[in-house]
Amino acid sequence: MLIGAHVSPAGGLPKAVERGVQRGCRAIQIFNQSPRMWRASTYADEAVAAFREAMAASPIDAVLIHAVYLLNCASEDRAIREKSLVSLTHSLRVGHAIGASAVVLHPGSAKKGELAGAIRRSGETIRRALADSEVCELHLENTAGAGGTLGRSFEELSRLLEAAGGGRRLGVCLDSCHLLASGYDIRTVEGMTGTLREAARAFGRGRVRSLHLNDSQTPLGSNRDRHANVGTGELGEGGCAAFLSAPSLQKLPCVLETPGVKKEGPSREEVEHAMRLCERGIAARRRRGGRKR
Repeated sequence: MLIGAHVSPAGGLPKAVERGVQRGCRAIQIFNQSPRMWRASTYADEAVAAFREAMAASPIDAVLIHAVYLLNCASEDRAIREKSLVSLTHSLRVGHAIGASAVVLHPGSAKKGELAGAIRRSGETIRRALADSEVCELHLENTAGAGGTLGRSFEELSRLLEAAGGGRRLGVCLDSCHLLASGYDIRTVEGMTGTLREAARAFGRGRVRSLHLNDSQTPLGSNRDRHANVGTGELGEGGCAAFLSAPSLQKLPCVLETPGVKKEGPSREEVEHAMRLCERGIAARRRRGGRKR
């Protein structure tokens, strides 16, 4: 598994690679623009080339772009949807330029409106963004389920994928904290295995293409998105190991979005801890398989 962390590109795109290397990452995730502003960041050809050179010289194998949280592709407000479209399309184009594995998107929120209409609006906005960009994949992230957020269940994700056209560029990013908060009990090998089977039934094998590893401050089914550091929350080390060791997920990029001990985001120590938990989980699965034989 390509385990890594969300890092900042402040100071230039190559700085994100440098920060990933400092943390011992195999994968990194960045915002391609300020998460607090609609205005998109533009990157000169030289900056893109420098980023690609830095990646090639590093042990990092994958980069994800996370679309900023301002986006709401499902908004009833046409102006918000248009701004979301412009921002998402730009992110996909930047992703293509820098060789990103995908852009990760929260599909949007119905707020207090009707679900079917929100899914239709989100799907249409995503279709337009994909049509106006090239190559780079778009991964819809599952959500914790607070308020009217879309993607709290695999059934909702399936409907969103269908509304967005269901093409090959569409995938799913599974967040461990959001899974637990939305009612999927992934704290054991059996629970994680069952959850992935349910996902495959909902939207087919091969749709899960990226991962977020976050522990949860809140319990199973709480519908509250509160990230905790790896192994310190309701998932615990056992739950994180079960999530990380699922055989079908081993080639995927998996980034930590945890607050960090000093509230500065994931550290090298936490990334290494996650890597050890992955190895521990794989070893435990092998032992279980041997006993079954």
